Amino acid sequence: MRNLLQRWFTPRPNLTEQQAARLAAWQAIPEEAQNSDFNQLRCVVVDVETTGLNLMTDTLISIGAVAVVNGRIALGDSYYVVLQQRESSRKENILVHGISGSVQREGKDPVDALLDFLEYLGKSPLVAFHVTFDETMIRRALRQYLGLSFKHPWLDLAYVMPALYPPLAHSHRVLDDWIGRFNIRIEVRHNALADALATAQLLQVANARARKKGNVGFAGLRDLERAQRWVSGASYM
Repeated sequence: MRNLLQRWFTPRPNLTEQQAARLAAWQAIPEEAQNSDFNQLRCVVVDVETTGLNLMTDTLISIGAVAVVNGRIALGDSYYVVLQQRESSRKENILVHGISGSVQREGKDPVDALLDFLEYLGKSPLVAFHVTFDETMIRRALRQYLGLSFKHPWLDLAYVMPALYPPLAHSHRVLDDWIGRFNIRIEVRHNALADALATAQLLQVANARARKKGNVGFAGLRDLERAQRWVSGASYM
């Protein structure tokens, strides 16, 4: 409990002059229009690895991201980082993501790592599968290390996919279900960059399906997500 309170009520971090300038430069970038056709837009698909699954107490270990530009996966436009940890995570946690204790302790300074991520991201919208987890962990890290209140558009494929494929809504709930359905190749599971790449391929599937239904544009996919969230919530009432 003590560590949790310290994390949530830590004073604003003291950035160096250069770090503060980098953050200010990112904040000054204009917002991107979300009503653009998906095939004329840069999206960033993201996945994270953490010390565990507790949104309140666990911490961010790594970020993997790949851009989808004009509907195509841009392998050269990707990002991966391991944030330096004061203490490595538990052995059972390491068995999940494969990031050894020494790699964690020798990772990149969290302030610089997160500034690098923001500069890579720009103001492109973010995409993930089960956004709540990734968004919460990234937002907490940005608040802790940069003092940034991160308010950014996200698209959640965990709701978009069942909205596009209603017959599969109850049988396909996790990422593995969907990548198996569409024969998406993934080199290694629970690696942030590999998972982001698989999710990017799923985004392409979603875009192709949405276009056939006459639903184009990132904003249109977000409308589908919101509608599916309402349907999912109503089904449990």
